[in-house]
Order: sequence, then C-alpha cells, then structure tokens
Amino acid sequence: MSSTTQQKSSSTMWKCPEMVSEARLRLYNSFTKKKELFVPINGNEVRWYSCGPTVYDTSHMGHARSYISFDILRRVMADYFGYDVLYCMNVTDIDDKIIKRARERYLIKNYMDDSSIAIEKVLEDCQLALKHVKDIRARETDKDKQAMYDKQISTVENSLQNINTLSDMEAKRKKLFDDCRDILPTYLDFNYSHATNPLDNEVFLTLARHYESEFHNDMSHLNILPPHILTRVSEYVPEIIKFIEKIIENGYAYESNSSVYFETMKFHKQHSYAKLEPDRMGDINALSEGEGALTTASNTSKEKRNECDFVLWKKSKIGEPVWQSPWGLGRPGWHIECSVMASTILGSQFDIHTGGIDLKFPHHDNEIAQAEAYYDSDTWVNYFLHSGHLTIAGCKMSKSLKNFVTIQQALEKYTSRQIRLLFLLHSWASTLDYSDHGMEKTLNYEKMLNEFFLNIKTHLRSMKQLNHSNAYTKFDENDLQLNERFSTAKKQIHIALCDSIDTPTVMENIRQLITTTNIYMNRTNAIINRLLLRNIAVYITRLIDIFGLNSSGSSSSSTDNIGFTRSSEQQQASSINVEDIAMPYVEQFALFRDAVRTQAITVKNKEILTLCDHVRNEILPELGVRLEDHAGTNKATIKFCDPEILRREREQALLVEKSKQEEKERRKLEQQLAKEAKEAKKKAPKEKKNTDSKNSTQPTNDEIVTDGATAMADGDALSSH
Repeated sequence: MSSTTQQKSSSTMWKCPEMVSEARLRLYNSFTKKKELFVPINGNEVRWYSCGPTVYDTSHMGHARSYISFDILRRVMADYFGYDVLYCMNVTDIDDKIIKRARERYLIKNYMDDSSIAIEKVLEDCQLALKHVKDIRARETDKDKQAMYDKQISTVENSLQNINTLSDMEAKRKKLFDDCRDILPTYLDFNYSHATNPLDNEVFLTLARHYESEFHNDMSHLNILPPHILTRVSEYVPEIIKFIEKIIENGYAYESNSSVYFETMKFHKQHSYAKLEPDRMGDINALSEGEGALTTASNTSKEKRNECDFVLWKKSKIGEPVWQSPWGLGRPGWHIECSVMASTILGSQFDIHTGGIDLKFPHHDNEIAQAEAYYDSDTWVNYFLHSGHLTIAGCKMSKSLKNFVTIQQALEKYTSRQIRLLFLLHSWASTLDYSDHGMEKTLNYEKMLNEFFLNIKTHLRSMKQLNHSNAYTKFDENDLQLNERFSTAKKQIHIALCDSIDTPTVMENIRQLITTTNIYMNRTNAIINRLLLRNIAVYITRLIDIFGLNSSGSSSSSTDNIGFTRSSEQQQASSINVEDIAMPYVEQFALFRDAVRTQAITVKNKEILTLCDHVRNEILPELGVRLEDHAGTNKATIKFCDPEILRREREQALLVEKSKQEEKERRKLEQQLAKEAKEAKKKAPKEKKNTDSKNSTQPTNDEIVTDGATAMADGDALSSH
C-alpha cells in the first residue's frame, strides 16, 4: 500500500470533535450591576479581601448573612472550580462605636463601684440622665429608635416614681442601677466630654478583643472557614499614616486643624468617585453617618473644603484613643483602614472584594477612591461582590421591634447546618428572610437529604458482603435512564454554579435528582444497581461538603462517608467509621428485637410491644440508631443517624402531636359551643311565645307610661295650690 493511500485511510478513520461551548464562571459584579466573566489577574490565583466585623457588640444574624454567604462562595471557588484562593479579612478594632461603648462601660463600672456616691446623688444623676435621653428622643427621626427611647423613658419614670417605696438604701441603689442601666452610661459619657483626663488605649482595645474572640467563636460554630490572613486596624496604624501621607503628596487630601480630609471633587476630576453608587455621590446624610457616631457635621464643616469630603485621620478628643502622627495626636478614619490593610496584603490590584450591601456607599466607594488616589490608578479591585440584606419575618431587624436575633440565639434554636441550608436555598446577592416559615422549608429539605442518604446506605450495606466482581452488574433500561438523568443533573448544576454561583438552582436540581432516584429505588420487585446509587450519593455528598454542610475536616473520597457527618464529628473530625464498627452488634440486637416483637404480636402482649417501641423511639435514637418497622415484614431496617438530628425529629414530632391534640380540643370546644348556641336558639321562640301570651293580658308599655304621665301632671296641678 502506498504512503498516499495510508495517509488517506488514516485521515478518514478519525475526525476531530467539534468544540462545544463550555459554561464559564460569571460573577455578579457591583461595579457593572451584571454578571461578568471571572478572569483572575494571575492565572489560577485569586486574591480576595473581605470586610470583617467592627467588634463592639455580639454578632447577629445580619453578620451571618454576609459571612456564611461569602464562605459558600469561597468554598465553591476553591473546592469546585479549583482556584488557589488567598482570603484576607480585617477586624475593625478602632471605631467610634467601639470608643463610645468602651467608654460608657468603663465609666458606669467606676460609678457603680464607687460606694462613696450617696443615694441622693445617684437619684439626681438618674433624673438628669432621664432629661438627657428625652432630649435625644426629641431629635431622633428613626421610628425604631424612637420606640426604643420611649421604652427606656417609661421604665425610668416608673422607677423614679416608686423608688421611695423601698426603705433599704442598698435596695434603692440596686433598683436605680438596674432600671437606669440603658440611659445612665450615655449620660455619664456625655458629661465626660467635658473632662480633661485622657483614657488609655487599652480601655478600648480590651472591649474589642472581647468581642473579636466572641466573633471567632460564632464563626467556628457556623462552620465558617477562618481567613488565611487576619488584619486588625490597631496593628496597621503606621502603615495607615504612610498611606495618608502619600495621598496628600498625590494632591488628593489635605490637613485641617490636625485632621486630614480626602478631597472628593478634586479626585473626581482626575478619576471617578462613587463607582458603586454614583447616584449617591452627594448624599450628605450617608457621608456624615460614615464619619462616625462621635463626629457631627457642625464640628467638621469649618474644617472641610467641601461638604462631600471625608476624614482620613481624626484629631482625637479627650477620652478617645490616640496615636502620634505628623498632624498631631489622632486616630484613623473608618474608610482608610480597609484601603490600607487590603493593599498591604494583596497589593496594588486584586481580584475580589466582598462586603454587606449596606456598606456600598460611602464605605466601599471611599475605600476604592482612597486606594486609587494612593496608586494614582483607575483599577484597585476587579470584582466587588455584595451580600443581600437580611430581614426577620419580613421586617428589618431591630432591638426595638424585639426581633433582634444574635448568632448564639439562632444556634440555640437551629443547627449551623440548618442555618446554612437556609442560605443555600436563597441567592447570596438577594434579600434573605429569616423566619419560622423559611426555616420550616429548610428543615423539610434537610430531612429529605438525610432520608435519602439513609436509604442509600441501607441498599449499599449488602454490597459489602459481595466480592469486587459481583458488585458490578449490567445496566438495564431503568439503570440507563437514571444514569442519564444523573448526567443531566450534573451538567445543570455546573451551569448553575457558573451562573454567579446560583445555589438555589443547584439545590433544586439536587431535589429533583433525589426524587428521581427515590422512584427508582421504590419500584416493586426491582433489581437495584447499587453502584449507580453509590455514584449519585457520593456526588451529592461532595456538593454538600463543598457548600460547608459537613465539617471542614470531613472527606467524601471514601464511599463509606456518604451523607451528613455527625455533630460530634463536626466538633472533632475522626477517622473512625462508627457505623462499620457498630453495625454487627446493632444487627444482632435488631434481629433479637424482631423475634421478640413478632412473638408479642402473635400472643397480643401489649406490655412487650410497648417496651419494643420504647427501645426504638427513646433508647436507640440517643445512640444515633434508627430502627424502622414495616408492615408486612418482621424485619426492621437499621439506619445510622446523627443523634442530634434524631433528637430534634423526636421533639418536632412531639410538638406536632401536641398541636394536633390542642386542635382536637379546640374543635371539641367549638362543637360544644355550637351545640349550646343551637339549643339556646331552639329555646328562644318558646320563651318569646310565653312572653307574648303573658303580655297580651296586661296594658302595653305605652299605656302605662301615658297613664303615669297624666297622673303626674294632675298631681302637679293639685299640689300647686
């Protein structure tokens, strides 16, 4: 055969497949307000900065909204798309809110500890504090805060009116401190503004360290990955000063009365100010709020060249933390902190910046402007991602509305997995409503997942008895159909994750895949392809691992690790497979119980059956074992479960039973009332008939009144003589 023939033959034997357009990751970018193709600056590396907490109070569900959402995005970027993520987060430990809270606590503690202060002085101070809070209330425009102040005022007024009913001086003192605890610290702090003795920086940093530790503990309980790098403002003051000096040198900032301000209009002429929210560039109220709770427009208006300028360095007043700077004793402004820390760690340009949507303007817009002024460039960060708002049962979360939910309170009611599931069922960029209704849907979804995994494990248990060869069976038509549905689901899930990490669509595809698989498993007299079931279960387990629904230390590479890990394993990951060790013993016990139960049914022994039910419902669930009895068979199904899940299921079942009983009693009462009303209605005509008969033999009311009136008139006439 000639070489030409050989070449022709080989060229006709193989044809290069055509390239199919592949879905690529797009992220919703706040800069453009649309989904943009994600292109990292440096190959596979992703440099990411996330706005961290201002640590002055206990973390609440609003914080969870951001940190769980970004944890999910981070995990998907790293574990699904395979990016090499460097994740940096800051802690703001220098801030007006921290200063005010720390100072108030410091002052009230010293005040309460000072036993030399007479009760008359305490009473006088409480009266002055009441007047002070009334003045604040009169200026307040926010309805939620007005309601909060009204409650405080009412509590204190009642206390002051009734304080003299107590004769013991110490009891009076304690009563005043308890009832005035919300207003007295604010009043003492107001008076301290006229003091001359400074406070040590440690007063403020101690409070910040306390709440930072609490924050990290909350994040750990929510199974949120720690940052690769954590920065604190107090540790970066020298870098902040140098950063500000460079901005001044570049002509975009100026010193005024020992403070330094960013000149927004001059920057805007050369670059672009308010890139995220250009329509709010002149929003003076938002800009003023961003200056901090201890700064008022009247104090700074004379220092600024333009009312839109914002502070980079604040001249410290008495009772505020201080650092030495070229402009005198002062402290950093809020916005400059993130610009400096992000730039110091991640460089002059990085890939992703994340934060809550409420920080868009002015905080994030000012961050961007400061960094671009420092580098004199037009691109500091490429993708800005903002998490959506969080509402509580459709309302804004507020202490005055009594719907303020801390992370710790949420975790007392629900597990971290259930809270994360709620977030996965909603888009990270849209508003999320935390409510009983939303959590009910979440609990149902969790139950669906858990039941699916337990059923799969039951089917797979028999595979362990087979040798490797017998474990593989021929795919029949039903197997091929399920496998095709599985393949389609994987493609749809990949497309959804590429679509700005659309987890609600992913969760819906998982639900549909589980429904299809359940139908496949529940066919009558069907031959089950256990290997196919295992493939589906391992895939779904991998997804829930990626989403953080299992502990960070879990591994689904082994087919034994299907489904949810136990709560205890989330506390301390273990390589021991509890199910494998316990199964032989549980199986023998279950067989013994089956035999006893069957005999008890035969002889109708209710006492033995009650004991069998007690073991199933009360004893074994505490050990993480669920036995399921089925009609028509005398063999119980064994399922291993997280004891916490079984405990909660039992509690919920009891609540449902209680609700049914209450509903039954309510209906019974309604029926009784309806019956009584019906009987009363029957009696009414008879009583009316008797009354009419009786009245027919007597003069009418009109006749009686007329006669009486006539007699009275006659009597009056006679008595006039």
